[in-house]
Amino acid sequence: MLKKFEDLSTPLVADACVRLGEPLRAAPTGILPVVAGQRVAGRALPARHCGSVDVFLEAFTLAEPGDVLVIDNAGRHDEACVGDLAVLEAEAAGVTGVVVWGLHRDTPDLVEIGLPVFSYGRHAPGPVRLDPRDPDALTTARFGGHEVTAGDVVFADDDGVLFVTAARVDAVLDVARTLFDTEREQARRIRAGETLRTQTRFDAYLAGRAEDPSYTFRQHLRRIGGAIEE
Repeated sequence: MLKKFEDLSTPLVADACVRLGEPLRAAPTGILPVVAGQRVAGRALPARHCGSVDVFLEAFTLAEPGDVLVIDNAGRHDEACVGDLAVLEAEAAGVTGVVVWGLHRDTPDLVEIGLPVFSYGRHAPGPVRLDPRDPDALTTARFGGHEVTAGDVVFADDDGVLFVTAARVDAVLDVARTLFDTEREQARRIRAGETLRTQTRFDAYLAGRAEDPSYTFRQHLRRIGGAIEE
C-alpha cells in the first residue's frame, strides 16, 4: 500500500474521495508526524487506550505486516500514551506506522527508531490512570469524529491523516493518480509561462457564471478536465 501511495499525498486522496462521493474521513487538525516527511499507508490496526500499554501488546498479536496502529486516546492532552518501547515493539511486529489521537513521548528515541509516528505532539507525563477496558478495544478505535476498524486503510503524511474504506481504496488511488498527473502537468505549464488562468479558461468560466450564477468553478474544471479543487 505504501508503494502505491509513495508519490501521492493525503490532499490528493482527500480530493479523490470527494470526486467519488466517498466519505471524507480526516483526522482532526494538528495530527502530524514526529519527523517531517514521514509517510504511512496500510491497513488499520485499532487499539483503544485505557491507561495501560497492554492493549498495544495484545493488538500486536493480531498484526499483519504493513499494518498501521491506530491509537484511540480520546484526543487527550494531559498524558502521552505511547513511547519508545511500544514503538519498538510495533516495529518488531511488522507494523509500519503509528497514528495517535493523543500525544506521544520519548521524542528523541522515536526519531532514532525511525518508525513513522503521528500525534498531536509531545508530552512528558505518561498515564496515571487505569480505566475499565472497553470490550471493543481491539476492534474499533475512535479518531476524532470517525470510527476506524481493520476494514479501513490509513494514509498519513505532512498534511495529516485520512481513513478510507479498504474496499474503495483502489478506486480512490486511481482517481488520486489521475489528479496527480493533471496537476503536475498544470504546474509544468505554469513554469513554462502559461498561467493557470489561461489553462483553466478562466475568462470562459467568468462568462459562464455571468450567464448562470449557479455555475461553479468546480463544474467548469470538470468540464475542461482541470484539477485544483478536487
